[in-house]
Amino acid sequence: MMSDKNEILASHLRNFASLTDKDIAEGQPFWKPRTIKKGDFFNMQSMVCNDLGLIVKGIFRIYYHDPKTQTDKNLFFFSENQFVVSFRSFISQKACWYYIEALEDSEIVFISYKDLNRLYEASPNWAKFGRLLAELFFSYAQTRTEEFVLFSHEERYLRLLEAHPNLVERIPAYHISSFLGITNPSLSRIRKRLRK
Repeated sequence: MMSDKNEILASHLRNFASLTDKDIAEGQPFWKPRTIKKGDFFNMQSMVCNDLGLIVKGIFRIYYHDPKTQTDKNLFFFSENQFVVSFRSFISQKACWYYIEALEDSEIVFISYKDLNRLYEASPNWAKFGRLLAELFFSYAQTRTEEFVLFSHEERYLRLLEAHPNLVERIPAYHISSFLGITNPSLSRIRKRLRK
């Protein structure tokens, strides 16, 4: 089974950062497979996020659990062929503010901070991968902020559908409401309007 995962990883690395077969072969030993059951965590709030994962199968949500109100706020969803990480924690090696939880039985391949940095040092192409990864996560963060400032609830929902067309069928509505910053009834109204 690992060979399938290796192929998925290799293909993603080629597309994402134009890594050569030689670069991929040099990096291969550092990437490890991991299965994460639904409801289990890739990373926990207040722990350092030491690993960068590539999702082979499944969905993760990144959320903040507010200890005062005992509520969860969903910040991001990641699904197949996306990297999953708490990037600020990963690069600073400081405690993460969020939980990263599997919403389905999931499979990933992951690399540790230490091993990835070894690859950065060893190869300009891997260093370029690091730059592109940073740009990607900066873009996610800025887009998320802008969505709350510039877009209506309905527009945010439409953008979520566009980014993850198959996701909304696979996760409970209350997770989507939390991500959009709205109540469940508001989400139902938006869905009704869009079906007309």
